[in-house]
Amino acid sequence: MPKILVNDGMHSEGQQMLEAAGFEVHTEKIAQADLPAELPNFEVVLVRSATKIRKELIDQCPNLKMIGRGGVGMDNIDVDYGRSKGIEVFNTPAASSQAVAELAFGHFFSLARFLHRANREMPTGGHTEFKQLKKSYSKGFQLRGRSIGIIGFGRIGQETARIALGMGMRVLPVDPYVKSQTIDLQLHADMGGSLSVEVPTVPMADMLAQADMISLHVPSMGKPLLGAEEMAQMKDGVILVNTARGGSIDEDALLAALESGKVGAAGLDVFENEPTPRTDLLNHPRISVTPHIGASTQEAQRNIGLELAQKIMNFYQVKA
Repeated sequence: MPKILVNDGMHSEGQQMLEAAGFEVHTEKIAQADLPAELPNFEVVLVRSATKIRKELIDQCPNLKMIGRGGVGMDNIDVDYGRSKGIEVFNTPAASSQAVAELAFGHFFSLARFLHRANREMPTGGHTEFKQLKKSYSKGFQLRGRSIGIIGFGRIGQETARIALGMGMRVLPVDPYVKSQTIDLQLHADMGGSLSVEVPTVPMADMLAQADMISLHVPSMGKPLLGAEEMAQMKDGVILVNTARGGSIDEDALLAALESGKVGAAGLDVFENEPTPRTDLLNHPRISVTPHIGASTQEAQRNIGLELAQKIMNFYQVKA
């Protein structure tokens, strides 16, 4: 059976599924510099965001038949070139959508109620400055009734809209390739019932002028999508959250807008200089930060592993 290199990790259930079907699965990470010598021994390589599969490496791997990306974006893979060589290049776009959308709202909730700051300051000053901290953090706001701009209305953007609609928010999605989407709101199985809402997209300029908060869900664009010019068009005090790709927000422009008050706060799960993000972002009192964990939930990782395994088995026409 074909040999599979899992170079950036895989949920154990996905690995077990492949091994039970007879595949030879290797999970010991191979350094990027060593891949040209080692990858030709494999027919399938599975990566996340750390390993890069570029044209030069593809040319050195004549036996390669599949390149799989666990997650959504594939900017670390030369997708078109790989496919032009007859290689099956694929990702798992649906597996982690809910996880990323929930993290985006985790940042929104944290910023709206100053949780990111209270959790830093209560352990060190709560026993002596309780009343002062209570006064400082008693001016939060509720999300219901507010307007949320969603840049990128694919699977993750739609999951973000689903949460927002359930909370009674006005949804303003932006996507040049989508006119509208039907969002199904499913109640818990014990509750029964569902509701469908048609959500049209709006022009970027309209969203920037009207949104109280903005969430980004786009692949790498090669340049910032939100810079000083876009921020100037936003409402004063807007909250920005980026769980998409580092560089989608101009970090210098963001810091300047935070200092001026144009941007009220920001939530960042991704950074331009990963894995060494700027300390002025990490330490800013109006930025909530997480270490690129958008898809890192138990459920999402399991779903990703199983989806990768199933796609490989379908390709080789192997049954579980």
